[in-house]
Amino acid sequence: MSDEALALDIERIITDSDLDGVVTGAILRRWWPNTEIKFGHPGDLRAGMMDHLINRKTAICDLPRHMNCGLSIDHHQSNEPDDEVNSEMVVLWEPTPSAARIAYNLLKNKIDLTDLTDMMVWVDKLDGGTITIEEFMGDNPVLWLGRIIGSDENIAKKILENLQNKMSVEDILLIPEINNRLEERRNKQASLKKDISENIEIIDRLAIARLENLKIRSNGYHVTAIAGDKCDACLVIHGDTGAEFNEEESYPVSASFYTNSFIHKSGGVYDLTKLATRFDVDGGGHANACGCRIKSTENKLVVQREVVGKDIEENIKEWLKMWSQR
Repeated sequence: MSDEALALDIERIITDSDLDGVVTGAILRRWWPNTEIKFGHPGDLRAGMMDHLINRKTAICDLPRHMNCGLSIDHHQSNEPDDEVNSEMVVLWEPTPSAARIAYNLLKNKIDLTDLTDMMVWVDKLDGGTITIEEFMGDNPVLWLGRIIGSDENIAKKILENLQNKMSVEDILLIPEINNRLEERRNKQASLKKDISENIEIIDRLAIARLENLKIRSNGYHVTAIAGDKCDACLVIHGDTGAEFNEEESYPVSASFYTNSFIHKSGGVYDLTKLATRFDVDGGGHANACGCRIKSTENKLVVQREVVGKDIEENIKEWLKMWSQR
């Protein structure tokens, strides 16, 4: 299957704009150096907003598989292939800590990837949920690279291109445009902690961080680090009520679920994908890290109307009920 994948004529790579997606794209671009890079999100991909970009010369990485793509590389539990996968598509799916690890293993015996060996350890730690709280609170360059990647697609693309060209993480962080963003993020760390602390509630060992309409985003590490051993998992609400995917500075109100991997080193106490797919058929990810859109509901049934604050409350209420049955 790997030889079949490398023989493809790939002209475009669509990948996630987080650390895992960017590193995956950088690795693949060493094999297909002239490919166009596009960043996507599971929601807009599943909503059909990227259909016009996808054909058999498209590779989709760290994102939901698309029936028209030529190559799919992913590690998410909800994207595990089944018997319905199109035979014209090459699917590289493995339950690895990161999608980048699949790309790395695909090419490590074909081209020189030794400059990425140490970095891959950190990509696996961060995406696979095996980082310790001491490491998360530390100052590793890859950690900071991951924190600024998702802030801007231009920044993500610049980082990807420099990783493709074998620039070290330390040197990438010294590029003026990237260094400015790094300093901004360093300065925001304290305020981010304050914002989370002021908007977090722990119910039945589930930490709920209500960050919607605040124009900030946080992964589960920040929330569970603040909640400590009082929670087994967390739910982060982010995005903006009333927003759509095609709005530049807004994002539809969504939920992300994470196991507290600082205390649960080998899996959580509940399959969080059950929560992510309760209302959103396109929700999913891993049992210990997943997400979905907040859905408008009436009597626990999804209805087609704009999401309002009450819907967030109703979604959370149902998730808490399911969580209580763990």
